[in-house]
Amino acid sequence: MELVGRSNELAVFESLLSSPKSEFLAVLGRRRVGKTFLIRNGFASHMKFQFTGMANSGYKLQLQNFRTAIAAAFPEKHFVPIVDWASAFTALSQCLGKPSKTKKVVFIDELPWLDTPKSGFMQALEYFWNSWASARKDILLVVCGSASSWMVNKLINNKGGLHNRVTERIHLKPFTLKECEAYFQARGMGYSRSHIMQVYMVLGGIPFYLDQLKKGKSAAQNINALCTDKHSFLQNEFKTLYQSLFKKPEGHIALIHALAKKKKGLGRNELLKAAGLPNGGGSTRMLDELEQSGFIRRYHGFGKTEKDQLYQLTDLYTLFYFAFLHKKNITNPQYWLHLIDTPTFRTWSGLAFEKVCLLHGQQILQSLGISGIQTHISAWQGKTAQIDLVIDRRDGVINLCEIKYTAEPFVLTHKYWAELENKLSQFRAATNTKKALFTTLISSYGLQKSGSWQQVHSLIEMDNLFL
Repeated sequence: MELVGRSNELAVFESLLSSPKSEFLAVLGRRRVGKTFLIRNGFASHMKFQFTGMANSGYKLQLQNFRTAIAAAFPEKHFVPIVDWASAFTALSQCLGKPSKTKKVVFIDELPWLDTPKSGFMQALEYFWNSWASARKDILLVVCGSASSWMVNKLINNKGGLHNRVTERIHLKPFTLKECEAYFQARGMGYSRSHIMQVYMVLGGIPFYLDQLKKGKSAAQNINALCTDKHSFLQNEFKTLYQSLFKKPEGHIALIHALAKKKKGLGRNELLKAAGLPNGGGSTRMLDELEQSGFIRRYHGFGKTEKDQLYQLTDLYTLFYFAFLHKKNITNPQYWLHLIDTPTFRTWSGLAFEKVCLLHGQQILQSLGISGIQTHISAWQGKTAQIDLVIDRRDGVINLCEIKYTAEPFVLTHKYWAELENKLSQFRAATNTKKALFTTLISSYGLQKSGSWQQVHSLIEMDNLFL
């Protein structure tokens, strides 16, 4: 499969390859997001050595794998016997040889798995970079790992010899809708934007998940197959995903299960109570790990302070799993196809579409023509009303966004408009804002020209999210 999208990341790669000094790049991102594929393809012509750590493996096996990798990469080179990580990196420096005019890329994948107890790996990596690689001009050390919390705490924020040694970092995000469209075009899937949106609401923009879709099947057929086939990829992935990232994932799963039940964000105390977890350092660590891994977001509502932070589930696959697969014994081969347009499906699709919109905030700003204006995106919860998306603008305007997912153009009845006006009144009274309030409707299939449709200040449709 050819490399699709990732233009910003590839631009960073080019700048590192042309840099006049050695560089140390750390690539972070959740499991299955395509880190390894991007690095291998983006640096293909400069790759001199690559090695991947093995999950749940001890020091001796990791070291043996390193010996195998270095012998394969440099079959004609002689190097010191590899008996520990210090000698392993000495051997690597010997094999890389004399300085050259072009960058030599050294890629260490799944770095967190190599940091086994008492192995001395991090100390050896530190010495390799500080005493040898950084003194040259031609080394590009690239490391990555799916355990984002480890990458941040043990590498990016290292307090020892690797403190501030990482010269560039990339937090690889899931594909946007635009990148998904390019991906499906490259595969010749023939999907319309409606099909792409259906897939995105279930799988998000995770490239590995998208790879599971079969050409010649509709979005609904593909999703149904992933729910009901013999191996049930969408069912089994959940356990694999969280166990691969967290040593004891039970608490993490309890937290996201609690968030999956709520449309609005939850405060820390409310969330911990719902998850059945104590209010302590362990819970703080789990919340940080979930946030750094891209499963949840932390924010504060409009008019609230940092002390009033809320947590919200943002991972679309996790939301889908808890809505349709959790503790389900699926025997119906048409399970997903029969769910379409049921009340459960409509509730889920509304939540999923709202999260898609949250993930495409920049596209919404661009569609409104305000991407050049300083803005703050949040939400608002009143006593009897809530507003899905609040865009607070530096130019004295607040866009209050109502998000609706429907199979047809949305009908803004006079009754519904009266409800929206009531929301606006509650918002102004509760926040005491003096700014102008603009009503923005974000609708999957636009707005039918009937009822109170002309009252809306601005309309954003599905196509706008593909910018």
